[in-house]
Amino acid sequence: MRRSLERIDALIRKEMIRLLRDWRTMAIVLSTPLLTLFLLGYAMHLNVDHIPTAVADMTLDARGRELVDALATSGCFDITMHVADEAAILKAIDEGRVRAGILMPPGLAADVERGQAQVLVILDGSDALTVQSGYSAAVAIAQAQSMRLLVDKVSRLGLRSEALPIQASVRVLYNPDMKDLVFLIPGLAAILMQFMSLNLTAMSVVREREAGTMEQLLATPMRPAELIIGKLVPNILLTTAGMVVVIAIGVFWFGVPFRGDPWLFVWLSLLFIISGLGLGLVVSTIAQTQRQAQQITSMLLMLATLVTGFVYPRSAMPPVVQFIGGLIPLTYFTRIARGIFSKGIGLAFLWSDVAALAIYIVLSMALAAATFKKRLDG
Repeated sequence: MRRSLERIDALIRKEMIRLLRDWRTMAIVLSTPLLTLFLLGYAMHLNVDHIPTAVADMTLDARGRELVDALATSGCFDITMHVADEAAILKAIDEGRVRAGILMPPGLAADVERGQAQVLVILDGSDALTVQSGYSAAVAIAQAQSMRLLVDKVSRLGLRSEALPIQASVRVLYNPDMKDLVFLIPGLAAILMQFMSLNLTAMSVVREREAGTMEQLLATPMRPAELIIGKLVPNILLTTAGMVVVIAIGVFWFGVPFRGDPWLFVWLSLLFIISGLGLGLVVSTIAQTQRQAQQITSMLLMLATLVTGFVYPRSAMPPVVQFIGGLIPLTYFTRIARGIFSKGIGLAFLWSDVAALAIYIVLSMALAAATFKKRLDG
């Protein structure tokens, strides 16, 4: 046992010295997550507002001006152009000068009195997020204007305007201001931890193989399990340090509230980091060169971003895609991160995701150890 610990300690020291000397790799591994966090934290927004909009007001009356004012003050539409007709709106959208257009036909005031008014809203369908936000905002504004006009009409008739029979009272938990960053930052932290743990391990093992030192390690009395532990511990320390920095930036720079137990988050993050290192070991057994390792890890990270629920809810995905996402540890830690970070829930609600990560670690480490043993025997 003592000799085993001495061999592991020697390999850990060797790995730490190599990591500290390889400043280029260290700079890339440490700077990429931080730059990504800042860029996505500022640039990635799911709710689109201030849509450049062209208005063709052919009414030239008070009703048209009221509707234009309602659109301009909604925060969703920025009236950047006033044009003559529908053809001018379509031309502006084709040229990319606006993303939406609103056409108010002649005689709008008379049509309103008859209850037959129609306003045409044209949206640029090449941008799905713009369409969703613009459509929802346009419908909400039209309904609000219609209700106001209806109340005015009832009042003019001398009748008492009663409250609506059904009123929705909406309460948003955990994120009452509905800020994108409260949803995005925990997921971004999980992705960046996956990036660091996966890349560090895959590149470390493949680099040894390319340099010809892997055969020297395999020729020593070191067991496969000792080799894996010695390779992983420095990467665990480095990724954990990166995780602390990422979370600190999310909380103190972006102002995202941390509602859960920080120590529980740290321990479960370590579990996730180890699962990522296990996946990196599996990648290293497949890749023969550092270039191949980079290509495989990039493909896995792109896949993970799409199918793990980072942006799109997994419940809306086809069963096959949900199954693929279930094979990636990021799926489980994304729920853990958002549960602790944003909701403040504990282990009693997260045990199934924690169990999935533990099973993933056992399977990936067993596969990596078996592969190393095969190389040793071969």
